[in-house]
Amino acid sequence: MKVPKIIAEIGCNHKGDMTIAKEMILTAASYCKADIVKFQKRSVRELLTSEEYNAPHPHPENSYGRTYGEHREFLEFTLEQHRQLQEWCTEFGIEYSTSVWDVTSAKEICTLHPSLIKVPSACNLNKRLLEYLCDNYEGEIHLSFGMTLREEEENIVSFFENKGRNKDLVIYACTSGYPVPFEDICLLEISRINKVFGKRVKSVGFSGHHLGIAVDSAAVALGAEWIERHFTLDRTWKGTDHAASLEPDGLRKLGRDCRAIAKALVYKQQDILEIEKVQRDKLKKNQVKW
Repeated sequence: MKVPKIIAEIGCNHKGDMTIAKEMILTAASYCKADIVKFQKRSVRELLTSEEYNAPHPHPENSYGRTYGEHREFLEFTLEQHRQLQEWCTEFGIEYSTSVWDVTSAKEICTLHPSLIKVPSACNLNKRLLEYLCDNYEGEIHLSFGMTLREEEENIVSFFENKGRNKDLVIYACTSGYPVPFEDICLLEISRINKVFGKRVKSVGFSGHHLGIAVDSAAVALGAEWIERHFTLDRTWKGTDHAASLEPDGLRKLGRDCRAIAKALVYKQQDILEIEKVQRDKLKKNQVKW
């Protein structure tokens, strides 16, 4: 089995602070040994109506602005800041990526030429966004299936097939919630998605929003080649995603365990392995041979 790629989704857990973002990149790379860090890019005015922009944050204690729109704007980095994030990723030896929530953000991030761009579950029915990426971006397109009907899943994959981009598509089993209780993770969706789409797309991953790290190893055992988890330096920080995120030690252990599971998922290449031969000679020497 392929060694799974571990994505540390920083998202907006940097609290709008480039210094924190830099520390998170360095920590994910050097301590956690993640393969990729992922941020988010939104054009807030494009995504929100004026009513939504000027409404209060639904959880005021987590807000960074007077309104929900101001809160979202506070957490946004500019394209030049994303360029700096990408440079830090290169410096620290980890891959940079970003989720894009709208066409404007996609156009901006495409100018950075990352090796992968993510379409979050919330945006996977945005045909204009998918079309722009298919037509203008040459890298891998990763896409989550949270909050998505099975008919819509088929429509999405068929769209990529019609565009000739399905072999650049990585799809993720996902339950959209923060955090998701274990009974709603529905890990067997990985098996279903692999059965239905595995031969039609590049690969299948798992995007988790649950607590702990046991589930992710099981996802690898079920065939997920990409494991994506939210990442923070402190789960008590202000913000809605921190409580469903992993701190550095959790992410480090997750990567360790997932890679160990992938290494163990093989058949014996011979009846008696080299490691067994000494034990066999020692422990079975006096037994009757058949």
